[in-house]
Amino acid sequence: MINLPEEFLERMRGELVGEYEAFIKSYDRPAEKGVRVNALKIAPEEFLKLAPVATDGAVEWERCGFYANGEGIGKTVFHAAGLYYVQEPSAMSAVPKLEVKAGERVLDLCAAPGGKTTQIAAYMGGNGILVANEIDFRRYTVLKSNVERMGARNVAVTCQSPENLARYYKNYFDKILVDAPCSGEGMFKKEESAVREWSLKNVLSCAARQAKILESAHEMLAGGGRMVYSTCTFSPEEDERQIENFLKLHPEYKLTETKKLLPHRVRGEGHFYAVFDKPEGGRAEDFHQIFTEKQRKNELNLQDFGVNPTGFKNVVKLGESLYSLVDNFPAELKAGVKLGEYKNGRFEPAHALAMCLRPEEVTGVKVDDKTALGYLRGLTFDCAAPNGWRVVTIKGYPLGWCKVVNGTAKNHLPKGLRI
Repeated sequence: MINLPEEFLERMRGELVGEYEAFIKSYDRPAEKGVRVNALKIAPEEFLKLAPVATDGAVEWERCGFYANGEGIGKTVFHAAGLYYVQEPSAMSAVPKLEVKAGERVLDLCAAPGGKTTQIAAYMGGNGILVANEIDFRRYTVLKSNVERMGARNVAVTCQSPENLARYYKNYFDKILVDAPCSGEGMFKKEESAVREWSLKNVLSCAARQAKILESAHEMLAGGGRMVYSTCTFSPEEDERQIENFLKLHPEYKLTETKKLLPHRVRGEGHFYAVFDKPEGGRAEDFHQIFTEKQRKNELNLQDFGVNPTGFKNVVKLGESLYSLVDNFPAELKAGVKLGEYKNGRFEPAHALAMCLRPEEVTGVKVDDKTALGYLRGLTFDCAAPNGWRVVTIKGYPLGWCKVVNGTAKNHLPKGLRI
């Protein structure tokens, strides 16, 4: 068993009267693994036919979630194609409680690495606006990469403090997820660092930070909106008491549900969530986008690149880059899809454009598994397609761009994504 901190064990012994032995025995089992099928690209039943990973039953609280077995489940070509996200099963429990709807304004306030963000995006189906925020820049870059890989078209990825966001989005969002940074007690089996760094001092520090984040979320939630607060820890200071303290400050909220998932009770690791509904009240108006005629002037024909995407709106040029932006949201936040950029007068398509395409929207360069793995390693390959930019696909699903030159497909997968 993992060498758990003694003070943590004493606390859990007091919290789990009658269940403590079962809880401790759960640490003799390996951590549960899970995958969540990306409904933006493929239906679960079609994913299971491809069988890129060994699945072992459905996750009851997420319609696209499955338990997974084996090693390397995050290193397949279909993972690179964004057909699924490797996600601990319990971590899939909070997002369904948001009950997001297409067309809403949604905020994932503490979003990295992107599991819950892309889960929300799938429920939204590309309609509405989803802001995914991460205060730490290193984690922000990981978040942005995962959003691109999963092909979400309606996301703005931001790197701000919750307090700063709250200055600009008073009563703005219909739904907010606060997956708060926590002491990580539910991650002890997966992350050795969580065990090493645990202390009661850290628990209390996390609780203080979470309270401030919740206040910012309260300011940004529109009247009649819903907020889900979640952690991957067991400590009452970060879970139940956090909720009690928030309701003391804001008794107008209705607490509709709380749930603590413990590894001896469910097939998964630790998680907690609470669901709040805010009473009817103010909701901020839409932002007004104003684009110049020069920004809107676009003579680019994406069909020249073998793609024919549908649903792109507000195709505008910002600087030397071309974007398809979401309606009624500040243009500078670039919520939507980067289509590419002009370099020395020539247009180079962006990786994000390739990854948001569905099979019916692209006529690409079809490759087999071996060639696909070589492409993901940065290799070139022989190709009979006409010269020019082409999307590399595996069973119809995009992996990225290549540029065909006289029978050779030159690799244009971003270097940071190569394996």
